[in-house]
This record gives sequence, C-alpha cells and structure tokens, in this order.
Amino acid sequence: MAVNLSLTSDGPGATQALGAVIGQTLLSGDVIALSGELGAGKTCLVKGLATGLGIDTPITSPTFVLLRNHDGGRVPLVHVDVYRLDRLSEIEGLGDDVLSAHVVTVIEWGDTVDAVLPANRLLIEIDHLGDGDARAITIHGAGDWEARAPGWSASVTSLPGLAVAISSAES
Repeated sequence: MAVNLSLTSDGPGATQALGAVIGQTLLSGDVIALSGELGAGKTCLVKGLATGLGIDTPITSPTFVLLRNHDGGRVPLVHVDVYRLDRLSEIEGLGDDVLSAHVVTVIEWGDTVDAVLPANRLLIEIDHLGDGDARAITIHGAGDWEARAPGWSASVTSLPGLAVAISSAES
C-alpha cells in the first residue's frame, strides 16, 4: 500500500506549515525526495520541515553548494540539491551524511535520482497553480509511511490555507 495525499496550498505560509507538521514526525534515516519546477516552493517546504525538526538556523537552497547540513534539532537535517549533478553516481560523492541512517535527508530534484533512493521514502511534488502563490502539492509515501500517515495527515487537514484530499492506494 502507498499513501497519497493531494493538497492545494494558498501560499508560502501554508506550504511551510505543512512542512512543519511533517517535520514533527520525521525520524533518523528518513528520506524525502522533492520535485517541482524552479520556484515551485521546494526550499519553502524544507524551511517548514526544519521547523518541525526543531532546527532554527536559516534554511537556504543548496543549489550552488549542493549540500547543507543543519544541526540543532532533534535529528540533523541534510538538505541536498541535485539539480546541477550530471550523473546519478555523483550523489554518492556528496558525502557520508547523504542517505545516512543518522539524519533526515531531503533531496531537491529527488525525482532525478530515484534509482539510488531507498524504497521507503516520501516523495513530495510541488507544482505552480497559475501565476499566483497557490501550489498543488502531492505526497506519495510507501513502506513505513503507510503506518505513519495517520500521525501527520490528520494534523494537515486542519491547517489554514490548505485544501486536502487523503487516499490510500495500491503501489
């Protein structure tokens, strides 16, 4: 089974709030793969994830440095951007922290390195809805995310600025 959650965010505040709710449930070893166009809100969501983890350092896109480590929360966060990688194998050269069992790894453009990611992961797709701040956000979770979904999906339904549809489907 897989978890599928479709949302509409009315702007950055709602996107960050969603990230914070998910971030509160993250565990060491979790992997989140983010996808979406440039400017879709991937880093905005990561800011929320960091808040949920208790990390209070500024979160910026690692596009030009490829990787940023954030400590200070209940679990360290490794924020990776693979947009500039030419080969799938280059993700392994980013360091031992990437995909480590001791951190939460969030990978922007994660859909491009899908083949090296663990089967047990959360995939979050963010798409522009028109010219404004609204975004379509789709969350796919497999593996232990099926059992963990009730812990965070119920909280998501009450967030202001989000319209939610929750479903569970065979994967």
